[in-house]
Amino acid sequence: MKQENQELQGQLAIFHGAGKELELASQVVPSLKSGELLIRNLYTTLCGSDLHTFCGLRQETCPTVLGHEIVGEILAIDSAHLGYDLKGKKIAVGDTITWSIFSSNPLSPNSIAGIPQKGDSLFKYGHALVKEGDAFHGGLAEYCILKSHTEILKIPEEMPLPIAATLNCSVSTVAGALRLAGDLKDKTVLITGMGHLGITCAAMCREAGADWIGAVDIATERLEEALHFGADQLFHMNGNATRLAEELKALLPRNGVDVVFDMSGSPEAMELGVEVLAIGGSAVWVGAVFNTRPLQLNAEKIIRSLITIKGLHNYNYDDFRNAFDFMKRNWQRYPFDKVVEKEFTLRQAEQAFEYAVKNKPFRVGIRFY
Repeated sequence: MKQENQELQGQLAIFHGAGKELELASQVVPSLKSGELLIRNLYTTLCGSDLHTFCGLRQETCPTVLGHEIVGEILAIDSAHLGYDLKGKKIAVGDTITWSIFSSNPLSPNSIAGIPQKGDSLFKYGHALVKEGDAFHGGLAEYCILKSHTEILKIPEEMPLPIAATLNCSVSTVAGALRLAGDLKDKTVLITGMGHLGITCAAMCREAGADWIGAVDIATERLEEALHFGADQLFHMNGNATRLAEELKALLPRNGVDVVFDMSGSPEAMELGVEVLAIGGSAVWVGAVFNTRPLQLNAEKIIRSLITIKGLHNYNYDDFRNAFDFMKRNWQRYPFDKVVEKEFTLRQAEQAFEYAVKNKPFRVGIRFY
């Protein structure tokens, strides 16, 4: 269906840069273009990258509407939309959905190669410039217009909104990391950084059949939570990385781990991970999506130990689908319902960021209804 929305007004919290207050504004929701969907946002969780942008650790074009971990209700579907989600389910007005963090040209070389997150005409929700007639593209707004070539997934009625919201960023990114790591059955795994990415990674590795999962962080509380998500052993990174590396290598039968995932972006953590890899081991780096110092790695060790290092930024559609399947099966098996520590309204978006920066919970949520 085609719906004209000139009379529909929506509120949005506009980000003008680090150190500046969010602007709560009201704008007219524009009419849908070919293949677009109109969504009423129901719930948004603040991702770590949102916090990095808010604090100035990473730069986004401004003004923008932050927030990309979103669940919403379909209000209108343009007639050019195919009318199905990524799993082949027919969609309709009133359905609750989440969607890929990006849209891109499906015929571009990177998209065809299985890297649509780097395809041509890339558009990323929660990262785009607010323009005249094009402002509703983030989670900190009452509405979101989904552009053509955005993949969507219908959310089961029984899945809580705070859990579903993390699907299209954190959970899908971890699914991509496991894809790069390959078969984890009976492997030893080390995860550095036990934020939402880290605890999700622990649970996914456990479900993938990993034999042993070690968790590393600088925060004791996060480490303790990792036990509830499948981690076997905890390691506090208290500054003495050399001693920790020696401890880890002595602990494991192959004098090192098979796979290490870095979810922290910390140079020290990534260096530690490579240092403790066993012969033929693999490192998958996910967390370093902000500017940091260059790494100091021993090239001879990498070569002689046959080590592989892979990086992942965002995810592809298979990862999105696999993340959905994982969470549908396991959201009650692991305490994912506890990761949102506190909820706020859209009008309290500034307080939500301040709370998240100060208290460092896994997530805070913005509930609209």
